[in-house]
Amino acid sequence: MPDPLSQCYLNGEYVALRDARISPLDRGFLFGDSVYEVLPVFGGRMFLFREHFDRLARSLREIRIENPHTHEQWRGILEQLIARNGSSDCYVYVQVSRGAEFGRNHAFPVVAVPPTVFAMASPLPVFTDAQRAAGVSAITVEDFRWGRCDIKSTALLANVLMKQQALDAGANEAIIVRDGEVMEGSSTSVFVVKSGVVATPPNSHRILPGTTRDAALSLANNVMPAEIRRISTDELRSADEVWISAATRDVLPVTSIDGAPVGSGRPGPAWLRMADSFVKLRQDLAGTPAYTP
Repeated sequence: MPDPLSQCYLNGEYVALRDARISPLDRGFLFGDSVYEVLPVFGGRMFLFREHFDRLARSLREIRIENPHTHEQWRGILEQLIARNGSSDCYVYVQVSRGAEFGRNHAFPVVAVPPTVFAMASPLPVFTDAQRAAGVSAITVEDFRWGRCDIKSTALLANVLMKQQALDAGANEAIIVRDGEVMEGSSTSVFVVKSGVVATPPNSHRILPGTTRDAALSLANNVMPAEIRRISTDELRSADEVWISAATRDVLPVTSIDGAPVGSGRPGPAWLRMADSFVKLRQDLAGTPAYTP
């Protein structure tokens, strides 16, 4: 991934990222007691801002942290962050922890402490022409994560280990399976295409609701039937096409799983239509006027 851009936001101030400091007693650092959000920016315009920050608000509610800002306040903070970094195309990472208290106590602080609010921007990864022609590879891994994957928590050790397992195998992503069913990728949502129909697993406590996934489903509905349903590992392996989606990468074609080709072993025609739809969506967003409340 590209290096982050130089300016960040920390607890009400814009500072150089290299100078940003938090307490070692911050509960996000000690316990992973924090949540986060990632959203792409095209032409200086945030993509699916409302949907991403609805999800952040939900994650905060689920772990009982009061949201420190309204949607409009969040929007203003991030618009300034994007402008200060002078980047029209980037992605923004936002993290909110329960804050810092003196000591290391597992239970919530008896006296409420201010949450720690952090945001930074980074250049969007580039999907090269060679990758577009070849697609990406994946392995399958059995699910060993905690039981509330629908919360976008920073406690991502299991996901980190799964991603590294994929990289060690020479693959780009780990597709998580549980009791013979497909869940999601270590940092992506998963789709399968069979006989002209695209399908993706339903949201549950085992799956993070994907904003890019929802955008892809909306785009797919314009050109092909789309379903939200359970997907077996047998379906994954016999699919004509497999895609993964993420905020920083749109939708990518998976052309091999566990060393075996998916379909023809090349990006398929359904994905090519989807990729073109996302390019147009980006261009349309970049061409819209700046947001006004």
